[in-house]
Amino acid sequence: MLTENNIDHEVVLYMKQKPTAETLRQLVSILEDDPSELVRRDKFFKDTIAGEQGFDAERLSDPEVVVALLAEHPRLLQRPVIVSADVAIIGRPRERVPQLFGL
Repeated sequence: MLTENNIDHEVVLYMKQKPTAETLRQLVSILEDDPSELVRRDKFFKDTIAGEQGFDAERLSDPEVVVALLAEHPRLLQRPVIVSADVAIIGRPRERVPQLFGL
C-alpha cells in the first residue's frame, strides 16, 4: 500500500533484526493501540508461553511485560506495525494505514 502511494518507507525484518527492549519501549511509547495488542495470541503463545510457562495473558496489561515478552519472543510481535514520525499503529485491519498517512 505504501509503495503504491509512493510513500518512502523502510521494511524491518523483525526476525532477522530482532527488536531490542529499548526499541520496543520506544514503540510502545508512541503506539496508539493498547500495548497488549502488539502480542499475537497464536498457537506458539497458547502452547509455549501460556501453556508450558504458565503465562497469564492478563499480565499483558503491563507495558513492561509486553516489552520483555517481545524482546524474548519476537515471533509474537503483531504485524505489521507502521511507524510515522511520532505515531505508531498496528496495521490491521489494513484500512487503518491510509488514515495515518492522510490517504
